[in-house]
Amino acid sequence: MPIRAELHCHTYRSKDSLLLPHQLLEVCRKRNIDRLAITDHNTIAGALEARALDPERVIVGEEIMTTEGELLAYYLAEEIPAGLKPNEALRRLRAQGAVISVSHPFDRMRGGSWEEAALEAIAGEVDAIEVFNARAWSAEANRAAQRFAIRHGLTGTAGSDAHAAPEVGRVVMLLQAFDGADGFREALKRAQIVGRRSSPLFVHFYSRYAVWRKRMGWLPKG
Repeated sequence: MPIRAELHCHTYRSKDSLLLPHQLLEVCRKRNIDRLAITDHNTIAGALEARALDPERVIVGEEIMTTEGELLAYYLAEEIPAGLKPNEALRRLRAQGAVISVSHPFDRMRGGSWEEAALEAIAGEVDAIEVFNARAWSAEANRAAQRFAIRHGLTGTAGSDAHAAPEVGRVVMLLQAFDGADGFREALKRAQIVGRRSSPLFVHFYSRYAVWRKRMGWLPKG
C-alpha cells in the first residue's frame, strides 16, 4: 500500500515560518502523512528537532540557496551553507549521499528560481526536479519544470512548500514504502503526485506575516 509523503515543508527555523516542529508533526498525524521531509531554508536545525520527536516519520532535508538558485536535498547528515556555487553545493551533497532535487526552478516570482542555462549545467548532477510546487505563482511554472524533467530524463518531486499549518499536505507524493536515501530514490521513480496548487496571495501572506513578526521580536514559543 502506498505511503503519503510531504516532501517540501518549513518550520520556524526558516525566516518566513512560525511553525514549530511539534505542531507540524501533529498536523501530519491528523492528515495521514506518513513521511515528512523538513526542508528549511539553509539549515537542518528544524528537521533535527522534528526527527528527535518522530524519527520514523521525519526525513532531514534542506532548501539551499546557491549563487544560481535553490536546491532541495534529502537525507542530510551535515548542513550545507547558503551562497555556494551550485557545483560546490552538489559536491558536498553527493559526499554525504543526499538525494538532490531543484526547488520550483521556473517560478520567476520568487527568489531561488533558475535561469535555464544554469539549470542545464547541473541537470546531470541532480536526482530530480521539483515538478509541482503548491506555492507556485502560476501553473505554467510547474508545467515548465515538468517539461524540463521529461527532456532530461529526471524524476519529479512535489510538495506543498508549507510555511504554515493550513498548507501542510496540500500536495503529497504516493510512494511505495522505502528505507534510506537509496530506497527513496527508487521509490520516486514510480511515485504519484496528489494535490493542487494553493492560493498564492493567501499562502504568501503567511510568509510575509512571519517575517514581519520576527522582525518585531515576536517569536514562536513551544
